[in-house]
Amino acid sequence: MGASEQRVNEIAQYMEGLGRRARVASRALARAETGAKNRALLAIADAIAAAAPRLQAENRKDLDAGRMRGLEPALLDRLELTDARIATMVEGLRQIVALPDPIGAISDMSYRPSGIQVGRMRVPLGVIGIIYESRPNVTVDAAALCLKSGNAAILRGGSEALHSNQALAVCIGEGLAAAGLPEAAVQVVETADRAAVGELLRMKDYVDVIVPRGGKSLIERVSREALIPVIKHLDGVCHVFIDAEADAAKAVRIALNAKTQRYGTCNTLETLLVDATRAPALLPELAQRYREKGVELRGCARTRDILPDCVAATEQDWRAEYLAPILAVRVVDGLDAAIDHINTYGSQHTDAIVTENYTHARRFLREVDSSSVMVNASTRFADGFEYGLGAEIGISTDKLHARGPVGLEGLTSLKYVVFGDGQIRQ
Repeated sequence: MGASEQRVNEIAQYMEGLGRRARVASRALARAETGAKNRALLAIADAIAAAAPRLQAENRKDLDAGRMRGLEPALLDRLELTDARIATMVEGLRQIVALPDPIGAISDMSYRPSGIQVGRMRVPLGVIGIIYESRPNVTVDAAALCLKSGNAAILRGGSEALHSNQALAVCIGEGLAAAGLPEAAVQVVETADRAAVGELLRMKDYVDVIVPRGGKSLIERVSREALIPVIKHLDGVCHVFIDAEADAAKAVRIALNAKTQRYGTCNTLETLLVDATRAPALLPELAQRYREKGVELRGCARTRDILPDCVAATEQDWRAEYLAPILAVRVVDGLDAAIDHINTYGSQHTDAIVTENYTHARRFLREVDSSSVMVNASTRFADGFEYGLGAEIGISTDKLHARGPVGLEGLTSLKYVVFGDGQIRQ
């Protein structure tokens, strides 16, 4: 056996061991009381707070290695565990403690003609594999959400954060042990070898769902190779449509905020659609405001008739997720054209209409096929915290199971429960 084949076999055995332990731990978590899960979360928070100097020492190893490898400054920034970020992780854990536990809740109870009562109970998914890049805080966020929702977790972070994630894993293990829960309830993959990702994606006997968090190439690989259901979104090509009956002040405020509040998020505006009757008055003002923010505009021919300095948009611009101070702009002939553009070029993430016309708003909500559809609000609100979920594991643009921001409830499933009193079927 060659060295490469031996390495692959060793990783396969290692990952299978993680899977077996996670499956056993998931059964213990499924029956764990809310109090035990909350005690674990608080103990993890205390352990992280106490270990801050050690966490930062391990994090410096990752930062030094990243600089040696030539990581971009933005990636190094996301990787760094500052005092403020450690404090945010601790506070996030305590906030999840305060969230309602979804597990065991029974809903939709009804009597059937036979006399039985039928309802649905919320239950954990089981074992969740999470594959992510760069930011070590995802290790804690993912562990906390899986734990509170009664799921075991196998976490595979990026190689650039290996030391940071392993140090956080120690704190998580201490917190689980302090609450009497199995330490295998949250396992952080200890190898940076990419073969571990491939193994995790094929572990259908042990893992119930995969959640990728990272760049498009990672999510495309996971979608292509996984033998397990995936909760994901690929792109955030988000739109704002300024309707013929939009309030001008609202339109300007929303279009600016949706693009410029943050550039690098999946719910940032990437294409602005403007009704042809409003474009001559609104586009010059918007262009000036965007120019002040350093945003480059790429427009259709009708946009460039109004804004001659605008860069000519190509077909690729309508599908682009820039994640940068660049905005595609298109003038459209009414609501039907706007909806057609969004359903043709959008990524089913988040789209908004600005209008005072109730009928137009209702049609937009009904006919735009996206996971979040908004009326008179910035696309930047498409977020688990802003939706009142408390926290999120990510955003899904799929149509089965979870759609939109995925919080605690999105990490659960429903099973039917039946209460009888001796009934038999005739």
